[in-house]
Amino acid sequence: MLGQLHIKNIGIIDDITINFEDGLNVMTGETGAGKSLIVGSIGAVTGSRISKEMLKTGTDMALIEACFFENEDNVILSREIYANGRNICKINGKMVTLSELKTIGEDLIDIHGQHDNQSLLNAKTHLELLDKFIGDKILKIKNEYSELLEKYNSIKRELNQNFGDEKDRARRIDLLKYQIEEIENAELNQDEEDELNVRRNLIMNSEKIVKALSSTYSNLNDIVVDNLSLATHELSTIAQLDGKYDKILLNLNEAYYMLKDSASEVLDCMNDIDFDKDEQEQIEERLDLIYNLKRKYGENIQGILKYYDEINIELDKLLNSDQIINDLKKELGEISDKLNDLALKLRNTRKKYSKEICDKVNKELNDLEMKNAYIEFEFNELDYFGEDGMDEIQIMISTNLGEDVKPLTKIASGGEISRVMLALKNIFCEYDAINCMIFDEIDTGISGQAAKVVAEKMAEISKNHQVICITHLPVIAAMGDSNYYISKNEQNGKTITSVRKLNEEETITEVARILDGNDITDISLEHADALRSLKMKKV
Repeated sequence: MLGQLHIKNIGIIDDITINFEDGLNVMTGETGAGKSLIVGSIGAVTGSRISKEMLKTGTDMALIEACFFENEDNVILSREIYANGRNICKINGKMVTLSELKTIGEDLIDIHGQHDNQSLLNAKTHLELLDKFIGDKILKIKNEYSELLEKYNSIKRELNQNFGDEKDRARRIDLLKYQIEEIENAELNQDEEDELNVRRNLIMNSEKIVKALSSTYSNLNDIVVDNLSLATHELSTIAQLDGKYDKILLNLNEAYYMLKDSASEVLDCMNDIDFDKDEQEQIEERLDLIYNLKRKYGENIQGILKYYDEINIELDKLLNSDQIINDLKKELGEISDKLNDLALKLRNTRKKYSKEICDKVNKELNDLEMKNAYIEFEFNELDYFGEDGMDEIQIMISTNLGEDVKPLTKIASGGEISRVMLALKNIFCEYDAINCMIFDEIDTGISGQAAKVVAEKMAEISKNHQVICITHLPVIAAMGDSNYYISKNEQNGKTITSVRKLNEEETITEVARILDGNDITDISLEHADALRSLKMKKV
């Protein structure tokens, strides 16, 4: 269950903390006070999308925290939303992604608002509802079907993309042969481009190199080496007189031979110089060829050679396409047969349990003052493999005695849709492991006896699930185990939302306010007290 909710800087909410209880928690209040902001915040902290425009004006960051009590453990979810669009999500203080937050949020809370009622008007959701009701009894078949369908579609893509019609294959073969021949004729090696660039750089700096080597050799050989030879000769005449002279002589001799070797190496470099314009032109042509190949086939020579290997494999496939196509078509046929079998199992399973769910929903609708209404599932067979089988399913409904069933999407009013949704939720809660359910004004369009029964249904659900409900109906407000009043007030020139948990007397006063508006009378108070007494009798 949701134990505590903390919201800061969302819309007109400055900083509020709400402590929820077991049972039916009812939130009421004036229009625009922030009731939907509270539900939106619960959605956001459990992974739903929220716009940065929801931040309170003049603030850079909003914070939402929710503490859930699961068995003997607490699960604390938090989400920080920043004006720059950044989000920081945490579970028990550990940072997680938004998708991870959403995954755990879906296991903790189930939110239903007017937009969920509208989802019933989308026939695509009807199959999902039926499969959710069937549960584990259909899950294994669906998983097998999905795995095979993925393989089936993969083979179809390969046939279409790699083995189009005969003309397309012929054109592709010609192109691949041309590309292979072009790369082969280039006779590339992986280090070639770097080596060519080094050689090109040497040729472009040939004059500078010749001049530097010539000057270096002249200075070394004619000046330094000759002078060092004279110096060692002079020092050798006294080296035997003192050990320190002999040590200096050894160092000079070593330097002499090192410099003489260096002069010889410089001379070899000079003799090796062989730069000519023809070589430079050849290098430029070669680099241009490599550039053009890179532009077409890869970022570098390694990429070109990798592409070469890939198109060789593709060409081999195309040249042997008849056999490959036959093998793929054979495999596709085998998978198709298996998919047909699984699709039939899905259909039969759904038809088997559709009557059970319809019976349960029809009983609920009868309780919800739709005495002559009933629903049934219509199955339309597809001639292709869909994501969920080979059926389109939609809920059909008859709301009046003697009327034929028609699509729910075309016949139900807002109040009827709300009651159908509540009937479904009352059934699904028997199978749901989710402990907390939120209803955001799904009672729109309901009044009179229907509203009374809706209130009783919500109270019934709250016996086994925590229910948080935003309502504008007095009979539902009177059913609350815990009631909260949401109001807006002006503080320092700003509108601020506040939340107050009501005691028993305040709850009766609030029910009276909803009955008669802000002009609370003794009659409205008596009526509210009577509604509240009715709730007490049902506890």
